[in-house]
Amino acid sequence: MSTSDAARITVYGSAISYYTGKLEGYLRYKEIPYRFVAASPKILRRLAKETGAGQMPAVELPDGRFMTDTTPMIDWFEARHPEPAVIPRDPLQGFVSRLLEDYAEEWLWRPAMHFRWSYRKDALLLSRKIVDELMDDVPLPGFLKRFAIRRRQGGFYVRRDGVNRETWDHVENSYFATLDRLSRIFENRPFLLGDLPTLADFGFFAPMFRHFSQDPTAADHMRSRAPAVYEWQARLWNARASRISGDLVDGVPEDWGPLLDDIGRAYLPYLCANAEGWRAGQRRHDTEVEGVHYRDLPVSRYRVWCLERLRHHFDALPEGPRSAARVLLERHGCWEPLWRIESPDSGYDPDGRVPFRGGKVHYDRR
Repeated sequence: MSTSDAARITVYGSAISYYTGKLEGYLRYKEIPYRFVAASPKILRRLAKETGAGQMPAVELPDGRFMTDTTPMIDWFEARHPEPAVIPRDPLQGFVSRLLEDYAEEWLWRPAMHFRWSYRKDALLLSRKIVDELMDDVPLPGFLKRFAIRRRQGGFYVRRDGVNRETWDHVENSYFATLDRLSRIFENRPFLLGDLPTLADFGFFAPMFRHFSQDPTAADHMRSRAPAVYEWQARLWNARASRISGDLVDGVPEDWGPLLDDIGRAYLPYLCANAEGWRAGQRRHDTEVEGVHYRDLPVSRYRVWCLERLRHHFDALPEGPRSAARVLLERHGCWEPLWRIESPDSGYDPDGRVPFRGGKVHYDRR
């Protein structure tokens, strides 16, 4: 390894990974040098030992420490590379950006996995990409490795996550509706809040870049239905802080309203149902989202923590922006579900160590 490489962070991930793409997009924009290493099964076992979770992406710092989980990692990098800020300095914009980021990467996970693994041509292509990139050292014939990947991903991340005949259209429509809402925004400005990318952009970038814009079926829909979104994700991947300048809009733009409506109708009620399942000690739970019944969904401790973090960020607002945020949340049906669960109590990261974990606790984060 060269001296310059030794001074860089190392990103362990995959060239087709949802969250790896989000982190790489952020690092590229901030011009933080990094070295990319494909996370083979052997490397994932090492990451599980170092971080407590065998997941991607993970970051190894030049001093030997390891981090994981993109949202807290971005917070950590922002504290050390504050300019230009991707978390808006305006408190109201900052809070709503965090809300949109959480929605984009957690709620759109299901349709992203569905389009990748429910359609045969997509599953065949992506299973080959995974095997070629990450599983070269696994001593099995290629066709068996590809079959195993398709079976695991389709079972664990699609059927086990509630995608069936009853929910199929609702899952796909959540993607189509998001394309429509983002298209109206990007017809008027290059990024969600103006001339510069912010945290909300990177949240939507997670599913839109490595999944929806590249997987065959979803990409066909994006190119035909929402070319402005297709252009935006390429623009964000190519953006560099030293090459672009400009301003953010004032306040929370009106064209964010439909996205906030979706959060109030679908995402926050889902987080509440998941939190109720967690409090009841359940491993699986049922819920109804926009009149569609999702049955036997896995209870996610991490998403209980997501709800807690959103509430924490709201409580941290100064009095004036907090009042404005409440008015905005009430207008879009987000206020009541944000506070519906009296005490979510996830017990996730009680010592405040995220994104550093020390290899002692396993977290259910992909």
